[in-house]
Amino acid sequence: MSAKAISEQTGKEFLYKHICTSAAVQNRFRYANVTAETDFDRLAQEHPWLLTERLVVKPDQLIKRRGKLGLVGVNLDLKGVKEWLKPRLMKETMVGKAKGILKNFLIEPFVPHKQEEEFYVCIYASREGDYVLFHHEGGVDVGDVDAKAKKLLIGVDEKITEDSVKKELLTHAPNDKRAVLASFIVGLFNLYEDLFFTYLEINPLVVTKDGVYVLDMAAKIDATADYICKAKWGDVEFPPPFGREAYPEEAYIADLDAKSGASLKLTLLNPRGRIWTMVAGGGASVVYSDTICDLGGVNELANYGEYSGAPSEQQTYDYAKTILSLMTREKHIDGKVLIIGGSIANFTNVAATFKGIVRAIRDYQVPLKEHEVTIFVRRGGPNYQEGLRVMGEVGKTTGIPIHVFGTETHMTAIVGMALGHRPIPNQPPVAAHTANFLLNTSGSTSTPVSSRTSSFSENKARVEGSPAKKAKSGAPIAKATTLFTKHTKSIVWGMQTRAVQGMMDFDYVCSRDEPSVAAMVYPFTGDHKQKFYWGHKEILIPVYKNMSDAMKKHPDVDVLINFASLRSAFDSTMETMQYPQIHTIAIIAEGIPEAHTRKIIKAADEKGVTIIGPATVGGIKPGCFKIGNTGGMLDNILASKLYRPGSVAYVSRSGGMSNELNNIISRTTDGVFEGVAIGGDRYPGSVFTDHVLRYQDTPGVKMIVVLGEIGGTEEYKICQAIKQGRITKPVVCWCIGTCATMFSSEVQFGHAGACANQASETAVAKNKALKDSGAFVPKSFDELGEIIKSVYDDLVAKGVIQPAEEVPPPTVPMDYSWARELGLIRKPASFMTSICDERGQELIYAGMPITEVFKSEIGLGGTLGLLWFQRRLPRYACQFIEMCLMVTADHGPAVSGAHNTIVCARAGKDLISSLTSGLLTIGDRFGGALDAAAKQFSKAFDSGMLPMEFVNKMKKDGKLIMGIGHRVKSINNPDMRVQILKDFVKQHFPSTQLLDYALDVEKITTSKKPNLILNVDGFIGVAFVDLLRTCGGFTRDEADEFVEIGALNGIFVLGRSMGFIGHYLDQKRLKQGLYRHPWDDISYVLPEHMSM
Repeated sequence: MSAKAISEQTGKEFLYKHICTSAAVQNRFRYANVTAETDFDRLAQEHPWLLTERLVVKPDQLIKRRGKLGLVGVNLDLKGVKEWLKPRLMKETMVGKAKGILKNFLIEPFVPHKQEEEFYVCIYASREGDYVLFHHEGGVDVGDVDAKAKKLLIGVDEKITEDSVKKELLTHAPNDKRAVLASFIVGLFNLYEDLFFTYLEINPLVVTKDGVYVLDMAAKIDATADYICKAKWGDVEFPPPFGREAYPEEAYIADLDAKSGASLKLTLLNPRGRIWTMVAGGGASVVYSDTICDLGGVNELANYGEYSGAPSEQQTYDYAKTILSLMTREKHIDGKVLIIGGSIANFTNVAATFKGIVRAIRDYQVPLKEHEVTIFVRRGGPNYQEGLRVMGEVGKTTGIPIHVFGTETHMTAIVGMALGHRPIPNQPPVAAHTANFLLNTSGSTSTPVSSRTSSFSENKARVEGSPAKKAKSGAPIAKATTLFTKHTKSIVWGMQTRAVQGMMDFDYVCSRDEPSVAAMVYPFTGDHKQKFYWGHKEILIPVYKNMSDAMKKHPDVDVLINFASLRSAFDSTMETMQYPQIHTIAIIAEGIPEAHTRKIIKAADEKGVTIIGPATVGGIKPGCFKIGNTGGMLDNILASKLYRPGSVAYVSRSGGMSNELNNIISRTTDGVFEGVAIGGDRYPGSVFTDHVLRYQDTPGVKMIVVLGEIGGTEEYKICQAIKQGRITKPVVCWCIGTCATMFSSEVQFGHAGACANQASETAVAKNKALKDSGAFVPKSFDELGEIIKSVYDDLVAKGVIQPAEEVPPPTVPMDYSWARELGLIRKPASFMTSICDERGQELIYAGMPITEVFKSEIGLGGTLGLLWFQRRLPRYACQFIEMCLMVTADHGPAVSGAHNTIVCARAGKDLISSLTSGLLTIGDRFGGALDAAAKQFSKAFDSGMLPMEFVNKMKKDGKLIMGIGHRVKSINNPDMRVQILKDFVKQHFPSTQLLDYALDVEKITTSKKPNLILNVDGFIGVAFVDLLRTCGGFTRDEADEFVEIGALNGIFVLGRSMGFIGHYLDQKRLKQGLYRHPWDDISYVLPEHMSM
């Protein structure tokens, strides 16, 4: 959501910190917070004025009209404040219908003043700008300020001035206070704008000879502007409405939501309730809550929440386990029900999200059975059949009663089943599988004639509305009646390849001549071409780095589909409106600050551009054009007959619910002519009437469906248009959110705009007004389909609609990735891996999650054991591996590998090149003796040769014994690295047979020459063989295989890489120049005749 209430303390802190005014604002930062844990002695030390001044104390918990409720203590000393708090602090009280505990109080200095020094000031946002209200009589008895107060509208992008404030607002204010009031109100308005407030009320504002005092304050800020205002806001806490506790689970889900591109919401209404919901989609979540309340479940409804926007399996699991944990804490005498509902998804893979829910159900199966939980599931969308199958399967395996239903069942029918109002069908009808729609079953590969782009109910050719009309200079340009035709071309902003391919497939199945996407714009790459499918054929779509190039090269484009993020959607949309060729822009992003949206709306109105969104999936015109992911996958396009136009046009706020309307309309009428989801924000770019009036003026539309919702007053404009005769076609309308009036405390629903700020904005009031005006209004959403069918059948009976014969659409090949997702094909993998899996929420090393790797403290040696040997090695083995890495890390700059690295670094090469140069010298002569030593000693030992026989045989064969000999070290000058390792191995290894054998060989070789010692390579080689053979984690064959495939040389390579990198960094730090080898260190031995 966007507008969120803040505490009075937070609001005043913002004001005192950031207001810029010549008026003397008094008592800045003079407030103290009191809770049950407050130590008053310490509080008095932190705020010494508490001991010297008269005080005011009041609860700071979003309670309105505290003075009239007797919740303000006035003109007290600190002792009096304590006495006043005793009967109130941590005590339950009723405020209106809400019952809550008073737990947070604010103490401020008492301001002695006269009644005539009290004023009322309020600023609030509206679509057209911000209203400033002022009344010269403030205080608890201010009354109906809407009727009394002077109002000044500051339009979008307009500036407030002191002159306009004096002229419009301060006509009844005392003359001696007008200058101070004007300066303060201007400063307050600028603060309101700069800090993205949406509501700011001060009552009373006291003005005395000493200055301005802000006594009581209420405020809301636009939480979506956090990325802009973070530096000024700091970390803002948003308190819950009075009467509802703040639960840690709500904070946990809010944190998940903030870290996710998906939407995750949770509000606990009654943790002891028996009816719990887990609903996909902002609009659908409201519809389910409405239906539960309509059927008498309001007092048992435990929560409101939603998950949408394609959350990952892990995110859905975290959300689901939170719900299951909450609902299995207290038993209910009648058992509990969990409603896992949702509309038909546009792009969320239902099976993937259900996997997360299924994991959570398995984890909680015992408490779910103990609490007698019954689960009802209804869902549609991409791969929903697999999701329902998995959900049904978990019911059978766990013994939990789970009833699953798909798109064949009305969306909210499961609520009636769950609450015992309708029977549960034994075997619900099964919808065709996703794949059935996408595979050619007609036996024909030909494409049908493209006659389906005229209205499905008409055979005559006709003109589809009109383009935008040019207006007189200075006046806003009139917007087009027809937004999309079968020739519409668009540009897509953002690398949304899946959405673009979906549009292409829709175009193809609609028998369009050309794709509807002309180009894409993506500023993070250079100009290039992206490959897509047009039916069976591959085509290339250009991708441009900047908008201007795309517009110049595609002058026939008149639609932009903007997939930019909430941070960049404003700038990209404003830039697009500079190009007169663009008539329609769809803004998909959710969470754009309201102030930015209003600027977009103003610019669009001036330029005659229709905006769909923000926070929308888009819209669809069957047979012509679809925006992005609207309408879902091809199976839903075909099931809902969206490949050809019908006679019913609809407009909705919710994207998910628009797809549900596609389903309902296709089952009850001849189909959809056009459908638009205007978006769930408080200020959508276009409103209901914009589209309803377009539909009224479009001949192919015979009836109109509107799915409104709580919040705003746009639906009243439809009432007015029906009464005035501007709308003559039948309108079926239902506003969702009827449950809001039944809740004791305010609930912010999934859409930012779904919140009633006054009685007229409630869904109940709007539904009544619509019915009174002559619209067809059902009793509940449950009956929406029946009303639509009734109106449609009446139009058919009257001959207004003449249903045409169906024409089969062309077959579109299924994408390989989707066919694999559906389990229709299989393909051998190009790679196999058995050591690491990064696909899930958590990285896994050889079956061990990365969190467990750290918890177990296995270290680098243990990690190497997992990735190299696929084993959890004993602690001593891990330590030995780390010791080997330490002793092989470096051996000075003179050895060949380090020398090469240094030369390369001094030649100006990068780290990777220099490291590689050093590594390439590793072989039998340098560092690569580990494997060879292990193999030679193992072979001799295993064949039963005595150490002397082994030495003699190697001498006879003319071969060096690998791992024996050192250039510097000898029996008299031992290598301490070998000594350290030997001491550790002898102390910790269960057996050292091969090491003992090698040490016996060393005795023979050093008797001949003292430097023929067992060197560090040889020692590590033979000790590692002992480790593999005796640690208990490997069979003999496995141990031998690791030696054979070169695992031991890997120890030297990994260890020495540390040293090589050290030498590279050392040379760069010392700023050493290009190395040239000195002549006096080179023997020039050219042939004599050449030297003469």
